[in-house]
Amino acid sequence: MSSLDHPGIRKVADALPPASAAGIVVLADAVRTAAQAADAVGVPVGAIANSLLFAAIRDGQASPLLVLTSGAHRADTGRVADIVNADSIKHADPDFVREHTGQVIGGVSPVGHPAPIETLVDEALRDHDVVWAAAGHPHAVYPTTFEELVDITGGTPAQVAS
Repeated sequence: MSSLDHPGIRKVADALPPASAAGIVVLADAVRTAAQAADAVGVPVGAIANSLLFAAIRDGQASPLLVLTSGAHRADTGRVADIVNADSIKHADPDFVREHTGQVIGGVSPVGHPAPIETLVDEALRDHDVVWAAAGHPHAVYPTTFEELVDITGGTPAQVAS
């Protein structure tokens, strides 16, 4: 499969700046974890931008919240809830993820979703000149930067880990 044959990857490529879209890499094996992705592209795990979709609960209503976090640590859901003024943050189930991103867990990209999603971008990603993110499929990744992630997602830089 070329990098643009899969419809999920095509949507991501169309949403990326041309230079980033040209960098999409389709890997032989799925990379569903930050450690697998880091091994596959030969970078430290902290240079992997995990795309984690949560349900932000406000007044009993769940809305999608994308947290792009460094693969070197976990998002602190209490801290994230405080940042976005949510009552709580819940892990999204696979159906919620697919509904709001059009992608499957393990391949969720920062972009290429059916509608914009409120996004936080982990400030720890700033420590890496190049970070790698999923490209809409568990076999696809692309290189980007902290600044580009903030720009293309309309995201808010934040310290999401304790």
